[in-house]
Amino acid sequence: MKYKDYYQILGIERDASPEDTKRAYRRLARKYHPDVSKEADAEERFKEVGEAYEVLKDPEKRAAYNELGRYRAGQEFRPPPDWGSRAGHDFGGRQADFSDFFAEIFGGRSAGQGFAARGQDFEATVEIALEQALHATETTLHFDMPQRDKHSGNVRRPPREIKVRIPRGATDGQKLRVPGKGGKGMNGAPDGDLYLRIVLRPHPLFKPSGHDLYLEVPVAPWEAALGASIEVPTLEGRARIKIHPGAKAGQRLRLAGKGLPKSGHGHGDLYAVLQVVSPAVLNEREKSLFEALAKTSAFNPRRHFGGG
Repeated sequence: MKYKDYYQILGIERDASPEDTKRAYRRLARKYHPDVSKEADAEERFKEVGEAYEVLKDPEKRAAYNELGRYRAGQEFRPPPDWGSRAGHDFGGRQADFSDFFAEIFGGRSAGQGFAARGQDFEATVEIALEQALHATETTLHFDMPQRDKHSGNVRRPPREIKVRIPRGATDGQKLRVPGKGGKGMNGAPDGDLYLRIVLRPHPLFKPSGHDLYLEVPVAPWEAALGASIEVPTLEGRARIKIHPGAKAGQRLRLAGKGLPKSGHGHGDLYAVLQVVSPAVLNEREKSLFEALAKTSAFNPRRHFGGG
């Protein structure tokens, strides 16, 4: 039989750490996964990578493998005659159909079982309206899920429809895991998962930030100067806020509990951000009042600039 260099297969050094070994395996498993790879020998390479990781992730198997010494990949090889008694390892009972090399060194190959591999994980983006985040909602996703044909080996992308439930309080950019809705597992292995990225559609009034909401509230100059009590919209109706005399543009007024619901309990807050807006058109009476105010008022908004 031919020697397999498991380190070369994973592209790592012999002194690679467990973390580096795992990273190398995950990268190559994604590259050669039969559900998604377009490589002609993807399935064979995927099995090879899985076999190498099966040995090198396990400290006992790795130590036993290292005891064999170093050989060239593909070199004709036979373990030492006393290998079984000298190594003192029993690695029987494998469920995967690994190579003859693996079976000879570690024993216990279960022929005919086929290589068991968990299904690929997939991601999808789900857009929901801000109002839908107030309550749990259900949506249907339509997309193509890559699957490898058992007979031809070609990758097909049959249309698939999946209903998913979005919990109340979902926030922009949040990721949700839907177990078992990813790619199909091979030879009895579990299916992969589907990961949803939540995107909140832009709203004409409210801007979300986590569970909080921000609302720009235009106020007239006299409302800012004299104070006022005004109504503002919320996602669940209207609420009244009090503007104190001398309010400034950009000032934030907090409406507690009027934001988006949180996953456990409670709500975020709604912040009304004041924007002082002057009238674009003045009638004669309004113009004269502003002129009188300009003559009598000692207010200078640019006093900090200095000068006259």
